[in-house]
Amino acid sequence: MSTGRTGPRLLIVGPPGAGKGTQAARIADRYGIPTISTGDIFRSNIANGTELGKQVKAIVDGGDYVPDSLTNALVTDRLSEADAAGGFLLDGYPRTPDQVRYLDELLSGHGHALDAVVRLLADEDEVVRRLRQRALEQGRVDDSEEAIRHRQEVYQRETAPLLEMFGERGLLLEVDGLGAVDDVTGRIFAALDGRGIAVSAA
Repeated sequence: MSTGRTGPRLLIVGPPGAGKGTQAARIADRYGIPTISTGDIFRSNIANGTELGKQVKAIVDGGDYVPDSLTNALVTDRLSEADAAGGFLLDGYPRTPDQVRYLDELLSGHGHALDAVVRLLADEDEVVRRLRQRALEQGRVDDSEEAIRHRQEVYQRETAPLLEMFGERGLLLEVDGLGAVDDVTGRIFAALDGRGIAVSAA
């Protein structure tokens, strides 16, 4: 990886089934930045038996949500790693207004701020149809339409206040998340280019 290269600091949000993971990988590859997913951070810390990982495991095993304070600590730890110094793409964090405020303070302490928030838009009925199809293909009988719709509702409820915060700051880039994967990627890149978030020369 080239040194002295600075990439953007981005966040991607989208409903379950909108293809967020696929698009996140493509964005990260384009800008040469790591994708930082809270789910991956949790699993990595648990697998490595870190002190924070042990705390997460105890909470998750108890069926509870990982509190903001612990999530913030894990994200802070991950963002301090060398590969994230020149930019990153966050996926799954922040999830609450308090986490947004914490991230703001963390970044501003290093003279940085989020450059943009990519929001994938997807019609709920289409996403439900897509996830039901995937569940049937993979034999996941517990993934009923009711369960899928519930996850969509939780996403809408949890992200609405965050989207409002990012919208007020002019950070939101809303992109149609439906259609061919390459087409969606093209729309995302065009939106980022339009915001002046160009690919740095290596």
